[in-house]
Amino acid sequence: MDFTDVTLTALRVFRAVAERGTLTAAATQLGYTQSAVSRQIASLERVTGAALLERRHDGVRLTAPGRLVLRRATAVLDEIDAGARELAGLPAQAGTVHVGWFPSAGAALLPAAVAALRDTDPEITVISREGSTPALVRALRTGSLDLALLGSAPPFRPPDAESPALVLQILTERALHIAVPGTHPLARRDFVDVADLRGQRWIAGPPSGEDRLMGVWPGLDEKPDIVHTARDWLAKLHLVAAGCGLTTVPAALAPAAPPGVRILPVRGGPQEQRRLLLARLPTPPTEAATRVAAALHTAALDADTPS
Repeated sequence: MDFTDVTLTALRVFRAVAERGTLTAAATQLGYTQSAVSRQIASLERVTGAALLERRHDGVRLTAPGRLVLRRATAVLDEIDAGARELAGLPAQAGTVHVGWFPSAGAALLPAAVAALRDTDPEITVISREGSTPALVRALRTGSLDLALLGSAPPFRPPDAESPALVLQILTERALHIAVPGTHPLARRDFVDVADLRGQRWIAGPPSGEDRLMGVWPGLDEKPDIVHTARDWLAKLHLVAAGCGLTTVPAALAPAAPPGVRILPVRGGPQEQRRLLLARLPTPPTEAATRVAAALHTAALDADTPS
């Protein structure tokens, strides 16, 4: 195997495919055609003499040789990018931390952590992006994210089966709550009885292959009457404020609720727990990443403290 024949373009394409999970998504990100992406992957596999990707109906998955090549590719590309910044006279980005987050975490927790870091560690720059759990995990694996905030529902299991296992820290674990319009009869109470959820109208997230039905109380013993579907948490909460229905929310989302919405606990019947996880690779984090992780932990504890 002669790795001197490997081009930087092939390495960048390979990293994009590993992160995005499909050749089509990588091509869109890079501005290439799908056939151009396929040719770059094929050239890399010829040079390495190994299949780097397992083609599946839902995308691609790294093989064992693919994981090894990805680690090396990430190190090489990071060094090249750092050198380019130095040549351009730009400051080093040792204080930059890339954070991924699932939608509800970005509504309250992430802004609180970033605001706190501005006071305690102004030299640290946080660059963040939203994504689904599979997309965030892939980004961690490719090295384009340093930390990721993940949501987890029962049955609790690792977010992926790749090796080495991600380091997972449970920031909070609390039961789901219900968002109720301020004009709804239930809004006059301090909690909602699970029996009162029968016959209600619901605002839910659209179903997908990677997420369970979100927005409807889990275990409801009737077919839910879903009147609106929205993926965005803020859109769902504004629909609640308009009196359009009820939706479930993580307790930590309460500070982000708009006027006209009450966030209430549910009593009676089984309680559906939600975990907030902070994930990273098992390699030692940078000092900046450690400080960002601490700020996220503090923000999660503050949000988890009942007012």
